[in-house]
Amino acid sequence: MSLRIYGNRQLKTVPGQATRPTTGRVREALFNIWQGSIRDCRWLDICAGNGSMGAEALCRGAATVVGIEQAGIACRTIQQNWQQVAIADQQFTLIRGDVLTRLPQLAGQTFDHIYFDPPYDADLYDAVLTAIAQHHLLAVDGELAVEHDHQWSAIALHTLTRRTQKRYGRTRLSFYTVASESPLDT
Repeated sequence: MSLRIYGNRQLKTVPGQATRPTTGRVREALFNIWQGSIRDCRWLDICAGNGSMGAEALCRGAATVVGIEQAGIACRTIQQNWQQVAIADQQFTLIRGDVLTRLPQLAGQTFDHIYFDPPYDADLYDAVLTAIAQHHLLAVDGELAVEHDHQWSAIALHTLTRRTQKRYGRTRLSFYTVASESPLDT
């Protein structure tokens, strides 16, 4: 099976049911929302699947894309997809392994956009959002998008604020930013 992204580029997908690619409708909506801030951004793709979101970010001018994925077959597909679309001045790094083990290794780096799309039943949401906040991975003016089904309830974190949620059928995108301190907190 193949998948098409920005510029009618064709990507490979992972065979079987090992991954659930983000639908074209959700991917298009996200990139429409973020369209003015992709060029030259630093992008983190958590639970990258077949790498379509990172590939789309590269096609739209992201300077750096970092992906985390556990499945070996998916990592091979991501590597091929990203090599196919990246141009000379773009950097991409793929980290293979458990997301909760690998996220702390990114401490000290910040990302303008973070896309997190785990298997819906993997029970990773709370732990990963906590790790993103704990390691300050989201840039102060950045945004995190979490793809989830209609049943997940967002957790409350004092360092991340859910700004909005968009619905696409049974799929939801929840958008988070770094919480700003109120004058009473200083």
